[in-house]
Amino acid sequence: MLRGEFESAGERSPEELRSAYGEVLAATVESVGTDTVVSRSGVDRAVVEAIAAGDRPELTLEAASAVLAADPDRPDGETIKLEALDILLMGMTTAVVDVDAVAAGLDDEMDPKEIQQKVEGRYPITLAEYAAIHQFLEAR
Repeated sequence: MLRGEFESAGERSPEELRSAYGEVLAATVESVGTDTVVSRSGVDRAVVEAIAAGDRPELTLEAASAVLAADPDRPDGETIKLEALDILLMGMTTAVVDVDAVAAGLDDEMDPKEIQQKVEGRYPITLAEYAAIHQFLEAR
């Protein structure tokens, strides 16, 4: 989902980045159809319809990955999710920051332990949280 599609992530605000993610999701729904996305992803129809309408429903990275995976030209949802989380882990390594620095950079919106669990995939991460972390790391 995210690898290579948002090269300017560090130059956008987290809100702009979250909106860009939403545009990719909406394009996927438009491309394969609401019924197909609902049946292949397991995401609630109302949520998929909201995505298609250009709204930004609260989504986890896992749900967003499942929506994207409804497109037969994309990898499966688990692969998409893991690649997205890998972007964060590699970003932390490249920027040489730890979870304490990320928490401080996000004005303590999440505590370091929570960030670590989310980045490692042990706890669900929303697209808004993902966007905030992604933008912070890319800006570094």
